[in-house]
Amino acid sequence: MSTPKPAVTQLAVLNAESLDMAENFVYNPEPVRAAREAAAETGSAAPVPSNGVCAALTFLARVIDARTVVEIGTGPGVTGLALLSGMGSGATLTSIDADADWQIAARQAFTKAGWPAASFRLIAGVALDVLPKLRDGAYDIVLVNGDKLEYVEYVAQATRLLRAGGLLVMNDALWRNKVADPRNEEDEALIIREAIDVVQQDDDFTKVVIPLGEGLLVALKN
Repeated sequence: MSTPKPAVTQLAVLNAESLDMAENFVYNPEPVRAAREAAAETGSAAPVPSNGVCAALTFLARVIDARTVVEIGTGPGVTGLALLSGMGSGATLTSIDADADWQIAARQAFTKAGWPAASFRLIAGVALDVLPKLRDGAYDIVLVNGDKLEYVEYVAQATRLLRAGGLLVMNDALWRNKVADPRNEEDEALIIREAIDVVQQDDDFTKVVIPLGEGLLVALKN
């Protein structure tokens, strides 16, 4: 007689209060909070990252003592400030965006927060034109946070740019609850889903999806 299999325990689903607690567990530094508020007040076309996403970016940069970071999609400078807040002295953030106005806003935010010009490099240009010019295996973190329709290409570039032990971080990995819905065939959802699949199938990465903001995929390059 076969031995009966143990019953599978149904995992509890976190409710809105628990998710809100996770989002607001960390009180971000004043420059990050101010930048988030300013972006929200001005109605920036770039999505404003959540408090939890900013806290996670600072944590990830701090935990690996990041010195060289590439950010794809500068926006108004909120994610850049979060990364800088976790980076060590003498570190450099390279942030790429085709929108010159956003880069101006980011420069102002970085300068207002007291970051010296040597700590960041803002490159105005199309990411897929700029990224191939950056050096292989030279970066601690690559943040994918730009055009959703180019996420697959960004992941390919990030894989090349990262050193062993570096982190690929993909923002909006669960974008608007559309990515996890297999019935959703919008272009952005399909491309993000494909980018996630590329990372998931790559044995050179140890990975996890964190349900903060609209989802953070974090992958450690082995």
